[in-house]
Amino acid sequence: MTRALRLIGVFLRASAQQDLAYRANFLIALLHSLLNLITGVAGVAVLFGQVEAIQGWDFPATLAVLGVYLTVGALRDLFISPSLDSLAGMDGDVWSGRLDYTLLRPVDIQFLVSLRQWRLFALLDLLLGLGVLGAAISRLSLALTPERLIAFVVLLFAALILLYAILLIFTALIFWSPGFLFTWLFNGLFQMARYPVGLYPGGLRLVLTWIIPVGLITTVPAEALTGTLAPATLIGSLLLAGALFAAASLLFRHGLRRYASASS
Repeated sequence: MTRALRLIGVFLRASAQQDLAYRANFLIALLHSLLNLITGVAGVAVLFGQVEAIQGWDFPATLAVLGVYLTVGALRDLFISPSLDSLAGMDGDVWSGRLDYTLLRPVDIQFLVSLRQWRLFALLDLLLGLGVLGAAISRLSLALTPERLIAFVVLLFAALILLYAILLIFTALIFWSPGFLFTWLFNGLFQMARYPVGLYPGGLRLVLTWIIPVGLITTVPAEALTGTLAPATLIGSLLLAGALFAAASLLFRHGLRRYASASS
C-alpha cells in the first residue's frame, strides 16, 4: 500500500508538470467547466420551468442528480479517463506499441494503466459539481440525516467503481478490435445520466439501469439524498459494482494475452 501511494504521488507530480506547462490550459479548462455547468443547470431549469415534477422528480431532486453527474464526471476526468485513454485512445499505448514497455515494469499492470495519468484541471469541475450538490441539498424539503449522508457517500463510491469498471471493459475491448474507439460509444450514453433514469421510457430505462448502468451511477446516489432510496436498490447497486469490477478486471487481463507486441 505504501509503495502504491508513493507511485500515485509520482504520477500526480508528473501530471501537474505537464498540465501547468502552459498558462492557457487553465483558462481553457475554466471556460469548459463553466460552460458545462451553465448548460447543465440551464437544461434542468428550463425543464422544470414548465412543470413542477416529472415521474416523481422535482427540481431540487433533479438538480441533485445533475450534481452527482458533474461530481462523478469530474472524478472520471481527474484520473480514470486520462489513464485509460493513454492506453486505448488515439495514438495510445496499444496502437503505438508502447505497451511493451509498460508490461516490463515491476508494477501491477491494471494499477499502472489506471492511475498513471491525472488531469488536475478537473478539480475545477469537481468544485462546481459539489457546489451544485450543495445547492440541491439546500433546496430539498427533507433534512439531510447522518444515515442518508452515509448512504450517499457509500453509493457515490460504488458509482465510481461502476464507472471505472464500465470504462475498463470498453478499454479492454480494444485488444479484440484495435481500430474501434469503444469509449466514444460510452460517452454518448453517459451524457444521459445527467437526468434521473426514471424520466426515460421503459426500454431505455432498463438499458441505462442494468445493461450499461449509467443511471445507477447518478440516480441512485441522488435518491439517497432525497430519501427515496429503497434498501433493495442500495444492496443491488453495491453487489453490481463489486461484480462488474471483478468481471472488468478478468476481461482486461484476458485481453492482455491477445496483445501483439510491437516488436513481434
